Amino acid sequence: MNDFVLAYLKRGHTSSDTRRAATLLNEAKIPFAGQMMIGLPTATEEDEILCAKEICTLGAIGARIYPTLVFKMTELEALTRRNEYVPLSIDEAVVRSARAYRIFLENNVFCYRIGLCESENLHSDSSFYKGPNSASIGEMVRSRVFLDYICEGIEQSGIKAADEIVIFCPIGKASQVIGNKKANITELKNRFEYKSIKVVETSSLNGFEIKVREKEESQCD
Repeated sequence: MNDFVLAYLKRGHTSSDTRRAATLLNEAKIPFAGQMMIGLPTATEEDEILCAKEICTLGAIGARIYPTLVFKMTELEALTRRNEYVPLSIDEAVVRSARAYRIFLENNVFCYRIGLCESENLHSDSSFYKGPNSASIGEMVRSRVFLDYICEGIEQSGIKAADEIVIFCPIGKASQVIGNKKANITELKNRFEYKSIKVVETSSLNGFEIKVREKEESQCD
């Protein structure tokens, strides 16, 4: 939704065209989803946040998030080889995608997909060149969203250094809360100086809801 970025990328349309299209779809009562890319050349994190917010404001019922990948025999490959464009690392793509995901989540816009569908092109030396390419990037982004919510929950709870805290999460979400190779647990221990962190699933929570308690009061209300 940034006209400078759209012009630089030769997209052939402006942000006004997108707004006009959304208006026509809404008037015709045709539901639509928005798509956005993370880490485009010249785009900033602020541009991406604005884009996600605009998708919600324009009335989309859903969205897709695509971290930018570089394929061979494209202008983007040429820019990358000339060091005029540097693709995001996987960690950078996860953090920036998580910010957009949260905007959709908090505006009740369902996120259908994060990252391209798995295909041979994504693993072929003849087609894929560079970029944050991972089959599990969707899971990593959701895990990062949980981490952000947990950190905010800890700050609000006032629980500082403690021997053990308990994080309550929805059924089936423990692996996302813990993170790949326990990355979230490690981050929380380092950031808040907790000695031990226990994750407990409970049917009283849904979506990305979490509760944080000290061990002595470890009960989810």
